[in-house]
This record gives sequence, structure tokens and C-alpha cells, in this order.
Amino acid sequence: MGGGREGNKGYFVKPTVLVNTNEKMKIVKEEVFGPVVTAIPFKDVDDLVAKANDTPYGLAAGVWTRDISKAHRIASLLRAGTVWINCYGVVDPAMPFGGYKQSGWGRDMGYESLGLYTEVKSVCTPIS
Repeated sequence: MGGGREGNKGYFVKPTVLVNTNEKMKIVKEEVFGPVVTAIPFKDVDDLVAKANDTPYGLAAGVWTRDISKAHRIASLLRAGTVWINCYGVVDPAMPFGGYKQSGWGRDMGYESLGLYTEVKSVCTPIS
């Protein structure tokens, strides 16, 4: 559903949902910076997490469920820098943002980002 070109400049697509996909497809394996989602069936939580983590990327993930305990368990297992539960794309300057694996180095925003702008030095001297 969707997938058509949006506008006549640039490389923009309309919101797109892809079905009948599998873990071997490029669209599933790579990061897509656009309104695109792939729908892949899974058997249980272990199968879901294995499929979601089977990529060299890990910028962000979204989990939708009524079971908040299950959502937190899944979030802890996903190799993604941000996991949204029952929402998506929420960004706050206090929240660090960045990916795992090949989805980035370091973090933007939040306290954690300050480390990218500092150089730590240790100085040691004997006291006599």
C-alpha cells in the first residue's frame, strides 16, 4: 500500500506499508529514512526479537502492545538506540538519540552527548 512518488523533486515516497516481505530482502535489512514499514509475521517474542535484531543497523524501533511488561522486556532485548512503546518518533532534547551497530556513533542530545565535545585527561603527581 502506498509507495508512490511524492512531489516531483527529490526522492520522496508517500507513506508505504510492505507485506509479503522476509528477512532476506534489502528493504528489511537496511535503514529506510522515510515513511516505510515492512510487516513480517512472527511466532513469539523470541522470534520477533531475533528478526528485528538481524540487521547491521539499530537506530530506532517501535513496540505496540497492551502488555507494558512485555513491551519493556522486548525493548531491553532490541539492539536499537531508541525504542518507542505505543508511540513513534517522540524526541525530547533531554533524551539521548543515536543508534547501535552501524546506525551511528555516540549520542546527540541529552547529557550523554556532552562526552563527544570533551577530552578527558588524567594528571598524576607524587606528593612528598
